[in-house]
Parts: sequence; C-alpha cells; structure tokens
Amino acid sequence: MSWPLPLTIGWRFYRARERSGFVSFISFASTSGIALGVAVLILVLSAMNGFETELEKRLLGVVPHGELLAADTPFTTWPQMVEQASGIEGIVAAAPNVKIQGLLQKPGGFAGVQITGIDPDLEAKVSRLPQFMSDEAWQSLQGDQANIVMGQGVLDKMGLKVGDAVTFYLPPPKSQGLGQIGRARSHTLTITGSFSIGGELDYGNAYVPLKYAQSLMELGDAVNTVRIRVARVFEAPSLIRLFGRQQQQLMYVSDWTRTQGHLYQDIQMVRTLMYLVLALVIAVACFNIVSTLVMAVRDKAAEIAILMTMGLKRRAVMLVFIVQGAMNGVVGAFIGGVAGVLLADNLSVLARKIEQLTGHQFLSADVYFIDFLPSRIEVHDIVLVITTALVMSLLSTIYPAYRASRIAPAEALAGR
Repeated sequence: MSWPLPLTIGWRFYRARERSGFVSFISFASTSGIALGVAVLILVLSAMNGFETELEKRLLGVVPHGELLAADTPFTTWPQMVEQASGIEGIVAAAPNVKIQGLLQKPGGFAGVQITGIDPDLEAKVSRLPQFMSDEAWQSLQGDQANIVMGQGVLDKMGLKVGDAVTFYLPPPKSQGLGQIGRARSHTLTITGSFSIGGELDYGNAYVPLKYAQSLMELGDAVNTVRIRVARVFEAPSLIRLFGRQQQQLMYVSDWTRTQGHLYQDIQMVRTLMYLVLALVIAVACFNIVSTLVMAVRDKAAEIAILMTMGLKRRAVMLVFIVQGAMNGVVGAFIGGVAGVLLADNLSVLARKIEQLTGHQFLSADVYFIDFLPSRIEVHDIVLVITTALVMSLLSTIYPAYRASRIAPAEALAGR
C-alpha cells in the first residue's frame, strides 16, 4: 500500500475528531500540553544559554581565568613571567596585579573592598574591564597618583560620586604574613571614575594604578599577583598549573573554577533538571494522545473494517492512526516552537516590564553576578526539544495503532 492513502485517511480522521466533543477536548489538551512543554523548555534552555554567555562575557571577562599568588616573597621577576606566559600555547596574555584587602570608611561603619593595582596597558590584554568604564576613568589608572575607580554599586550604596575623596584603611605590608600583626594605615584617595558590570562585582572591587598600589604595600617594583588569560576558559586549570610549575619560587595557584566554578555547575544542573522535568510534562501530554486514539479506534471500528474488506492492509491501518496521533505532536511542537522562540527572544524585555509592574526584582545585583534575565537562542536546542516532542508523540501512537490493525472486520461489522 502506498503512503498517500494512509496519510489522506489519517488526516481526515484527525479533522473528524471535532465531531466528538469529548475526543476533541482530549485532543486539544494533548496538543496544548505539548505546545506548552515545548515553549517553556525552549525558554528555559535559552535562559540557561544566556546565563552561560553572561558568565563568560561579563564575569569571566573581569574575573581572572587564572592567578599566581605570591606566598612569602613578591614576584620581582614578573616581567619575565609575563613574557614566559605568552610562550605557552593556550595562554593569551599575562599581567601583573597588586591585590590588597581594605576597608572603606563610611558614616556609621566600614565596608570591605578588594583593591587591585593594575597597569592599564597590560591589563587590557587579559581583561575586558575597559569595556565597563569610561576612557577617562581607565586613563586615570596610569601613573602613580592616588586615584581609585570603584564599582557603581559601591558608589550608590555609600552615597558617593566621582570626584569625592574617600578614606581606605589598609593593612601594613608585613601584616600579610601568617602570624604577623601590624597597625592599619589610612589613605585618602580620589574617586576618578566608576565601572558597571551589572552584578556582584560592582559591590566589592576597586582599582588603583599599579605603581600607587606598589608604593602602598612597599613592594618596590614587585607585585604579589600575576594574572593569566587563556583562549579556552575550560583549559584554565591545566594551563595555570603548567605555568606555575615552571616558576622557581613558592606560590599559590588559583583559577576561575575554584572561585566561580559553582556558578557554571549550578547553571548546568538547572539546565539538566529543567529539561527532565519539562520533558516529563511533554510525556504526560503525549499520554492524552493514547486516550484520544483509543477512543478514535473504538469510534472508527466499522470504518476500519470496511477499509480492510476493500483491501487496506493491516500495516496501512496502523499508519492511518499513527498519522492521526502524530498530528497532535506536529501541531503542538510547531505552536510551542514558535511561541518559545518569540518568548525567548524577548525574555529580557518581558522580565523588565514584569519587574516594573510588580516592583520586584528577579535578580539582585548585590547577590548575583548579573541583574537581569539573559537569553540566547541556540538552534540545536530548538531542534532537540522539537525532536523530543515529535518522538514522544510518535511513540504514543504505536499501541492504539496496533490495536486498530488487529480489528476483525467481520466482528466489527456484525456489531454495527
């Protein structure tokens, strides 16, 4: 039996379901359930893709891919280390930093801030930080002046603005060693700019010129940190260990998977869980296809018997009901796919409008690494979700279609 006839009959049976109100309702419920599951699954996967993109573009654009931290003595040969790093395949660049934990004085108390001394020319090779601040703020980090560029979140929280003078209490250089205690020193700096990354980094970080940070910590020309940027972020742990083994002094080795890896793991875990949960929603909707087809087989028993007496093969009968049931999956997957893509493409805008209407912010910038709901649509995710829905709907048609093919024509016509 050729395909066109089973397809035609299956399409007619699918359209004829509207004559039976209850069967039509169950068919509508199954199609709606599949569409809803497909749409929400595409939306969730796109949101997870967006979080991964923002993690790499924003957080890992500013947070070091890898760091070498001086243990006992600072790095006096950091220029050679920077040059040596560029010779390792997979490492893009290296830059010196001076990191200091300090306290920002504010009315009624203090706030902890990590101050990082940077060389703008070298830092631009390992960080996307210049993209998040003005050119004037970036250039103010040249030289050895007492300038500081702070996160916009800190400025807003403390009621500060560019041009204000702030007091920082910093530990003395020798108190960095274990078991050594010194008196904290106060330093007055001028806020020459701000940066806005859009998350928690805006609340606990500040940048000063490298030479000024070296003078604060009495390091001379040495630094206490060398920052590494790699071409592929997931190769950072192995590359930073390889680079660290080539050095001749005691140091600590760290990479982004230790400081921020939990974020990536959380994103992957949520992606997997949501995919499983929503796939089950689609599966439940597909069970309605079974109910629809079972009742359709019962209603169409006489028609099936007539077709079989006219020469329609049992295999063709199966195809008729497979086509009828699969149409629910095709229609649901199509509607859900279109709706999911449209929602995912406008997720950030919709989330902002909902926040404005409800007055509730979904992601707080001082808690999460971003303060908005991102989205990135991937074609392979759409294909995966729609394929899953179609396969499930197709599998759900097999048993009712098989039952239809086993109908005895004589018994069906005799009971008519």
